[in-house]
Amino acid sequence: MEMVELTINNLKVKAEEGMTILDAAKSVGISIPTLCYMKDLFPTGACRICVVEVDGQRNLLPSCAFPVSEGMVVETNSPRVRRARKTIVELLVENHPQDCLICVRNKNCELQDLAERYGLREHRYSGEKRKHVVDVSSPSIERDPAKCILCGRCTRVCNEIQKIGAIDFAQRGFNSIVTTPYNEGLNVSDCIFCGQCILQCPTAALRERSSMKIVSNALENKNKYVIAQIAPAVRATLGEEFHMPPGTDVTGKLVSGLRRLGFKRVFDTNFGADLTILEEANELIGRVQNDQPLPMFTSCCPGWIRFAERNYPDILPHLSSCKSPHEMEGAILKSYFAKKMGINPKDIFVVSIMPCTVKKYESERPELAIDSLHDVDSVLTTRELVRFFNMAGIDFADLPDEEFDNPLGESTGAAAIFGTSGGVMEAAIRTAYYNITGENLENIEVDQIRGPEGVKSATVKIGDLDVNIAVVNGIGNVRPIIEEVLAGKSKYHFIEVMACPGGCVNGGGQPIHQNLENVMKRVKALYEIDKKSVSRRSHENESVQKLYKEFLKEPGSHVAHELLHTTYSHR
Repeated sequence: MEMVELTINNLKVKAEEGMTILDAAKSVGISIPTLCYMKDLFPTGACRICVVEVDGQRNLLPSCAFPVSEGMVVETNSPRVRRARKTIVELLVENHPQDCLICVRNKNCELQDLAERYGLREHRYSGEKRKHVVDVSSPSIERDPAKCILCGRCTRVCNEIQKIGAIDFAQRGFNSIVTTPYNEGLNVSDCIFCGQCILQCPTAALRERSSMKIVSNALENKNKYVIAQIAPAVRATLGEEFHMPPGTDVTGKLVSGLRRLGFKRVFDTNFGADLTILEEANELIGRVQNDQPLPMFTSCCPGWIRFAERNYPDILPHLSSCKSPHEMEGAILKSYFAKKMGINPKDIFVVSIMPCTVKKYESERPELAIDSLHDVDSVLTTRELVRFFNMAGIDFADLPDEEFDNPLGESTGAAAIFGTSGGVMEAAIRTAYYNITGENLENIEVDQIRGPEGVKSATVKIGDLDVNIAVVNGIGNVRPIIEEVLAGKSKYHFIEVMACPGGCVNGGGQPIHQNLENVMKRVKALYEIDKKSVSRRSHENESVQKLYKEFLKEPGSHVAHELLHTTYSHR
């Protein structure tokens, strides 16, 4: 690649030909603010907050969309640039609700940060403001168009990355709005509630539907036995909100923190993940041996399940009937655990701490209830748990490390990697190999299905079988795979799908971020947990073995199907 030399703020800069001014400035430590910019997507230059002054150009130019050239002279912080940026921010602020102190994104809002950066200290503009009704139709996501600054990032992640198309721009000029088709509720749109739009939103125009009041009421109810369970991805992420390095494993602090909040028991969803693998591996082997629909798709991700139910009803027989890990754990808590403890299942209140917004929707599915008693009563995202800790005055970084409660606190390394793309598949292969051959897979790390690629595949030799597997990383990559299956052209036996790019570590309920490097550090942390685990295969979990011996009998038994499996329907 040829290099060009330009001057940015009187600094000589070498940059690759074709690089944008924004990236060239960033390469030498010069920060230019952005709102509409999204890395790796074609720049729109719509928000104009990134404008810079270039010698020889009459107008200010959007640095995110304008390429560098030899001899170019750029000013990113001239008086003219500062005035332009400040005016843009002022106009956005004046058409924005003035409720920052009670907003869920207070102190974590890009508009608020820009107002501080450019010294807004008075309201210089006044006039008509947009008025919109908050959309609370979804159990997972709230949409507040009045707080939308029309940056377009949510529409781009929904349309170009996830390829769902649930939201987009409508109308023109002052009346422009990001909305669903016909401005109907998210619950009747094609939205899969993955929450990737929330991670992109610079304000609180998109946010999770809070369950904090419900959980608070349960914790205050002396007649309720409130239990928490923690998803694998949360332990590698939550520390970031307390200024710990990305990828810090905070499992022990999570356990002690939840006990201090008042939870009677703190269990590990990884136990449910190990349980899922035993059921899923058994189901896969049964399909192969009994000529049942193949390939089999994983069913851990409710965003993927909602997508399939709404868009591809013919693919539903290919979905594993296994419930997701936290739902399995909830079902066991309200049956096996309740009986052992002598507690009425109706008095048990299960709270799942999840990296995911769509888990809120999943917990309300009627199929995931027995006699109208839901397996999981409420779901808190990683962000909501952080707020709980802050409200309670818990200094998370100084908490001691404590162990999970048993018997639903034991887990293996295989369960830990459920939180990353490819992890469910890798864990399943480890146990399927043992179930078929009676021996443990020697090289249990399946490197071919690790990594950030959209679709990864491998062939694993299990006994006399060549098992073809695929991993779909992000719902936007799944349609071609489904079309192959429906056309009868798929070579695969087993396919993992996770709706969020990167898997649960990048779920819609995780800390708001714009740093993909952090996501990769979270992934690394989960693989490290696996590597350091004494047991790295789900079938080696002694507590799960005891559960089968005392209660479930064997994978795929009648009791197991009643409690741990579910059904799907076209919606």
